[in-house]
Amino acid sequence: MSATPTRRRHASKLRPKEIEELFARLAELDPAPTTELVYATPFELLVAVILSAQATDVGVNKATRRLFPVANTPQRILALGEDGLKRYISSIGLYNAKAANVIAMCRQLLELHDGEVPRTREALEALPGVGRKTANVVLNTAFGEPTIAVDTHIFRVANRTGLAPGRTVRAVEDGLLRVVPERYRRDAHHWLILHGRYTCKARRPECWRCPIRDLCRWPDKTVEP
Repeated sequence: MSATPTRRRHASKLRPKEIEELFARLAELDPAPTTELVYATPFELLVAVILSAQATDVGVNKATRRLFPVANTPQRILALGEDGLKRYISSIGLYNAKAANVIAMCRQLLELHDGEVPRTREALEALPGVGRKTANVVLNTAFGEPTIAVDTHIFRVANRTGLAPGRTVRAVEDGLLRVVPERYRRDAHHWLILHGRYTCKARRPECWRCPIRDLCRWPDKTVEP
């Protein structure tokens, strides 16, 4: 996943006390945030996240709702074959490349990891179709590691608010890991992505109902239509 660098317009970064307050408010509103991808096992999550690149969670869930009852293990997906898998995921963008990656990923899981999803970043990122963001999602959501996967929503929120401004995805990730209080780090990814998806939207953020409006450094706050 890549994000286009943005022109930073915040007056300043948020101060530690403001960051603490920001996450306290998000935590109060949603004490147990989680991914909107539907999954039952680490393997299902891994497949869903690979399929979610440049696609919506809603679209991925529609496809996996058909796929997982039929094939939800590396062995079963390999038995489908690449063409068989495509029939289940053809509604998702880039499905040809994603089918090839998922098949190759399943083969490598069986050959190197006895069919189990590895729990280290290095092993995850060595799998076909798995980059840093996907590895972060799996480590955080499946295994409870305090990683922060920066997608376009989190990139936008971190820059607009002044929480962890940066010109690249990695710069924002590193910034978040430095400033997010430890007790909030495990759930920070989910709070920020949901905030960006439903409130701090790309084209017209709904600032009038934002719970962190007074903390946010973005100068172009919108008013209720």
